[in-house]
Amino acid sequence: MERVFAQTPVDIGAAFTAASGPHFDSIGSLVSVIVQNAFMAAGIIFFVLLVIGGFGMIAGGGGDPKNLEKSKQAITGAAIGLIVIVGSFWIIQLIQVLTGITLLPGIK
Repeated sequence: MERVFAQTPVDIGAAFTAASGPHFDSIGSLVSVIVQNAFMAAGIIFFVLLVIGGFGMIAGGGGDPKNLEKSKQAITGAAIGLIVIVGSFWIIQLIQVLTGITLLPGIK
């Protein structure tokens, strides 16, 4: 059995910039990355809950009223959660505009 090695070294940091490691110059830039990812996760969770609630409404339309109520609660909870997330984003933007201080540097 013969071992095969790469002929030229591969610079992973040049090929994948994320592999070189995050460099945060301030706590604000770290929080900005976390908040951006949280907004993305909130959107995905909203979509999943909305789809699950929609399928439950379709399946529960002619059957059990308990399942229909659970589906309505899932859709209502998803909508309220999205409103809270979007509202928090608007509050941060409003504070930034009124004070002139950049709270989250990566979010515009």
